[in-house]
Amino acid sequence: MRSLKQAATPSAVSLAIILAVTAVLFYFKDAQHQHHLVFFYLFPTALVAMIYGSVLSMLCAIAATLLATFFLYDPIFSFYVSDPRDVGELILFAVTGLIGAKCIAELMRSPEKQPSKL
Repeated sequence: MRSLKQAATPSAVSLAIILAVTAVLFYFKDAQHQHHLVFFYLFPTALVAMIYGSVLSMLCAIAATLLATFFLYDPIFSFYVSDPRDVGELILFAVTGLIGAKCIAELMRSPEKQPSKL
């Protein structure tokens, strides 16, 4: 039972971070009428990569893309995005988030785990 708890904790923390950022961005979208908020997900995605590694960070980037689509782009509460420029922005964010997650996780890897150079 303890190993299940240890395995689930990083996932739950990562998801909680992404959900908290979504709540803040949803508020700013409504209250301040801001645009292009999806890129604020890059910081928590990088944070998850530094703490938990690339796999969870990549899942966070995917979850952030889906949550941004659902909550931040018109029409809200739908996965349909009406503006083609917003679709391009989401694709750019997803690619940037996935590449950034892998790069940061590799930079944070300890020297003992680095592949040996021949």
